[in-house]
Amino acid sequence: MSDDTTENWGEDVNPRQAIRKLQPGKLVIASHNPGKVREIHALLGPLGIEPVSAAELDLPEPEETGTTFVANAELKALQAADLSGLPALADDSGLCVEALGDEPGIFSARWAGESKDFGVAMQRVQDRLAALPEGTSRDAHFVCALALAWPDGHVEWFEGRVHGCLVWPPRGENGFGYDAMFVPLGGEQTFGEMDPDAKHAISHRAVAFAQLVAAVL
Repeated sequence: MSDDTTENWGEDVNPRQAIRKLQPGKLVIASHNPGKVREIHALLGPLGIEPVSAAELDLPEPEETGTTFVANAELKALQAADLSGLPALADDSGLCVEALGDEPGIFSARWAGESKDFGVAMQRVQDRLAALPEGTSRDAHFVCALALAWPDGHVEWFEGRVHGCLVWPPRGENGFGYDAMFVPLGGEQTFGEMDPDAKHAISHRAVAFAQLVAAVL
C-alpha cells in the first residue's frame, strides 16, 4: 500500500486494482447512518447515480468483524450487493488519534455506544487525552474506506485520509460523529463549524470519492 499526498488537507491510499465501470442507475448505500447517507447522496447525486440506502431496503447491518477500515467496508458492500441484486457502496470510516495509538479507529462508532451518542464518544476521547501528560500531541486524522461491490462478488476499494488536530470543547452543529472536535490541517474551523459544501471539498470522504469517481464513472 503506498501513500500519495494529494494536497495538504488529505491523502489517498490505493494500489492498482481491476476496475469495473459503474453504470448510471440505482446504487445501494450500505449504511444505516443517516449522516453518512446524506453526504454520499450529496457527492453522487449530481453524477447520474440514484443512491438508495440499506435502511430503505430493510437490509440488515452486518457484524463488522474486519480488522481494517477496508475489510469492514468490503464486507458491508458485498452483503448489500448480494441481498439487493444491485451494485452497493459501503463506507467504513473513523477517527484515529495519534496519542491514543490511533484509537478509536475502526471502533469509532462503537465508542458512541448503542445509542450512537457521539457526545459521549467525543467526551471519551477527551478524557483519554486529558489523562496523558500535559503537552501531549492532539494530532489526529480521519480515514474513509469506500468499497464498491457487485452482486457477482466483484469488489473495489478506495481510501482517503485528512489530517488535523482535536480541540475541546466541541464547536459547531454541522456534520456528525467527531466533526465538532476536529480541525483539518491548515484550517481554523472544526468540521462541525464548516459549511457542508466546504467540508465535502476537503474531507477524507471527498478524497476517497475523488478516487472512486475517477476510476469507475
